[in-house]
Amino acid sequence: MPSYTVTVATGSQWFAGTDDYIYLSLVGSAGCSEKHLLDKPFYNDFERGAVDSYDVTVDEELGEIQLVKIEKRKYWLHDNWYLKYITLKTPCGDYVEFPCYRWITGEGEIVLRDGRAKLACDDQIHILKQHRRKELETRQKQYRWMEWNPGFPLSIDAKCHKDLPRDIQFDSEKGVDFVLNYTRAMENLFINRFMHMFQSSWSDFADFEKIFVKISNTISERVMNHWQEDLMFGYQFLNGCNPVLIRRCTKLPKKLPVTTEMVECSLERQLTLQQEVEQGNIFIVDFELLDGIDANKTDPCTLQFLAAPICLLYKNLANKIVPIAIQLNQTPGDENPIFLPSDAKYDWLLAKIWVRSSDFHVHQTITHLLRTHLVSEVFGIALYRQLPTVHPVFKLLVAHVRFTIAINTKAREQLICEYGLFDKANATGGGGHVQMVQRAMQDLTYTSLCFPEAIKARGMDSAEDIPNYFYRDDGLLVWEAIKTFTAEVVGIYYESDRVVAEDQELQDFVKDVYMYGMRGKKTSGFPKSIKTREKLSEYLTVVIFTASAQHAAVNFGQYDWCSWIPNAPPTMRAPPPTAKGVVTIEQIVDTLPDRGRSCWHLGAVWALSQFQENELFLGMYPEEHFIEKPVKEAMARFRKNLDTIVSVIAERNKKKKLPYYYLSPDRIPNSVAI
Repeated sequence: MPSYTVTVATGSQWFAGTDDYIYLSLVGSAGCSEKHLLDKPFYNDFERGAVDSYDVTVDEELGEIQLVKIEKRKYWLHDNWYLKYITLKTPCGDYVEFPCYRWITGEGEIVLRDGRAKLACDDQIHILKQHRRKELETRQKQYRWMEWNPGFPLSIDAKCHKDLPRDIQFDSEKGVDFVLNYTRAMENLFINRFMHMFQSSWSDFADFEKIFVKISNTISERVMNHWQEDLMFGYQFLNGCNPVLIRRCTKLPKKLPVTTEMVECSLERQLTLQQEVEQGNIFIVDFELLDGIDANKTDPCTLQFLAAPICLLYKNLANKIVPIAIQLNQTPGDENPIFLPSDAKYDWLLAKIWVRSSDFHVHQTITHLLRTHLVSEVFGIALYRQLPTVHPVFKLLVAHVRFTIAINTKAREQLICEYGLFDKANATGGGGHVQMVQRAMQDLTYTSLCFPEAIKARGMDSAEDIPNYFYRDDGLLVWEAIKTFTAEVVGIYYESDRVVAEDQELQDFVKDVYMYGMRGKKTSGFPKSIKTREKLSEYLTVVIFTASAQHAAVNFGQYDWCSWIPNAPPTMRAPPPTAKGVVTIEQIVDTLPDRGRSCWHLGAVWALSQFQENELFLGMYPEEHFIEKPVKEAMARFRKNLDTIVSVIAERNKKKKLPYYYLSPDRIPNSVAI
């Protein structure tokens, strides 16, 4: 009688093992086997991290094995099990791999196909077509779209983390409990003694050092020492937490009536302001998005304020970007003066602080939350709903949506919900952040997620004209490496553009993103369908880059740049000044966040800047969903390209007092998971 050797690998995460009964049956082209209990006498099967082998003898020839069925039955209490993969050694000595990387919960059954990636057109056998269809039908019931707030990209239909399908939950919910993590962060930073001191002002800038953790040679300490300088202020628009707003100014806006006479002392080329604009030396950052957004009113004891500044910057003869004019609100007028470097010291400093605070709000809510977290969740939900496990695009992207839906669900549960943690310290809490996302959805376009096009659209693409823009330089290297890799994978499975156009599952995935993520808005420019291999490669690059590199660039520098509170105030307790010559140091300190809000802010930026335990970085694919040699070779080339980029960035950083490392591939997690 034919005998098979079955090797079963159990996951190594917490609670992955099981004591339940595990049955296996084989479905072949010539027949189906009986159910076999996988059990070795006097042995504890399926322990966490174990790889167990069993001999399975069948009554008759089964032909080519098409499916493996795994069934779990209760032993005592339901005991969930994480199955990594099954390997089958056939009677003729061949090995067949069946990747799983899923949880089997309750008294469940999982039906596995072998690990070869297949498009729907490759499946001619009825049982395989049926398996494909059933898997998607089941997933579409589990992964449902929901509107969390009007105008937002749709999200997963789950009120809390435990409502999610087990396969996309965190291994340990404690690890992503925001309340717990923020509180722990404050303990680690030795600032919990200030935590409840809401309404209590600091006495001066030096007083902020009481909650500032000095770590030798870090960026945060350099920020603390140089934050008042115009050079540091300008540098952050290029390489700080939010390097996506600055754009070359091609025409001075009428709403900013700045003249050459006003800024003459800042212009170093003996040219008029208009001539400097024409030569490409003037840059602008406009926070128009914040105009009219409601400030946080959740604490009746503390009034909080927002502004919508316009900041004009100049590339000086040393090729450094420095601010030359700041207007704190959008409508010009006598009570909305243009602040200048030639003004009194504290007038100019407070104007810059208002810009830094506004930058913080746009960074947190739009650059970080909307444009990485929420967008990546859309890709993740559509992936699970429309692509079966056997599809090559599913196999490619599943590592890049790992834990994304879970972290966003947890954020909606604890962080950005009504009365959530976001309300504690942020001036856009209490609903302002919701209004911001609703507005910013108008500018969320497909092109703006294509990194090279986004840089070019802001006029920031010339490395010769604008040196030291490391976000751009490193981002382009990583983008090209990802695109080369996706193009190789696409070339392996799609022999022509026609095959792409006729892949209905792929088209359904793309359509789901457009219809539910982008709410079917034509102006978003998101494709409704993809017709060519080149466009498919670009689309996959957008998904991977957004979830990995873009998120890393705007997330993991938060402690570096935002831990010195005056450099990134999460709230302001007095309105913007309406006249010059009246600002004092005492007024600035009373405007900055109080002690309690400062602590919550510091705990947040610390916690958000930490990597997950057992983080998987770009190019790491420990779950072997792909088994084919050509793809594994493409992955190896991808990792080699990324290693080269790591070396290039490390070499450049050796000479820098302010190193830029957020887009070094060895610091870019695969997915949005924090």
